[in-house]
Amino acid sequence: MKNSKSLILKLITALALSFSFVTAINIETNNNNSCTQTVQAARKKSKAERAAKRWIAMRESGGNYYARNGVCYGKYQLNIAYLNGNYSKKNQERTADTYVYGRYGSWVNAKNFWLTHHWY
Repeated sequence: MKNSKSLILKLITALALSFSFVTAINIETNNNNSCTQTVQAARKKSKAERAAKRWIAMRESGGNYYARNGVCYGKYQLNIAYLNGNYSKKNQERTADTYVYGRYGSWVNAKNFWLTHHWY
């Protein structure tokens, strides 16, 4: 009887550890999926999103990827620290999307903020 109780306890412990491991894997997978979904959302912009992004770029730099104003650089006048030394057009686009979606949720929201504050 003592051996069967010990065996049952070991099985329960093993199941609990297995469940914890599977749960941790699922949480990590879900976090990665949400990041992927954010990036995909940034790539598949609506017409309004594309228009708002273009509008901000024109107000900030006239659409010039090489524009500079103090510590701000590029088409979207991002702080140079955000670009991590990579001033390429591709990185500026990616970094601007990450910044805007993280801070405002959309380019349309960023434009509305810009209209009120004259910066985003």
